[in-house]
Amino acid sequence: MTSKGADSGITRGPQAADGPCCPPSSVPPAGAQQAVTDLSPAVHAFLKALASPARQRVMLLFAQGAELSVGQVAEATGLAQPRTSEHLAELRRGGILTSRKDGKTVLYRADKHASAAALAELQAFLQHCC
Repeated sequence: MTSKGADSGITRGPQAADGPCCPPSSVPPAGAQQAVTDLSPAVHAFLKALASPARQRVMLLFAQGAELSVGQVAEATGLAQPRTSEHLAELRRGGILTSRKDGKTVLYRADKHASAAALAELQAFLQHCC
């Protein structure tokens, strides 16, 4: 014999279909249009870029509108130049930094507009979810 509710499709507690984020009372009725669904690929890249403590330290170098080369970032952080290049590329993919060429040198700076857009989307998602 099975216990009552085991095969009835009833889920209990916060592990309902929407997961632990949303209590059952906040789940919209079936067929209702949701204002926020999934996070965009840009926000996923933004969060991935923020996930590394080393990249968080690198980001702080770009405060006040600083524009720095790979060599300058490597020197300031003590990271090897190839590793620094990888971190800068990840921050660029995440929309946190932008770059431009000045002759043979690539200069990086904070991309405040892309970061603000990713943060706004993340905030809307969290307000909807939690």
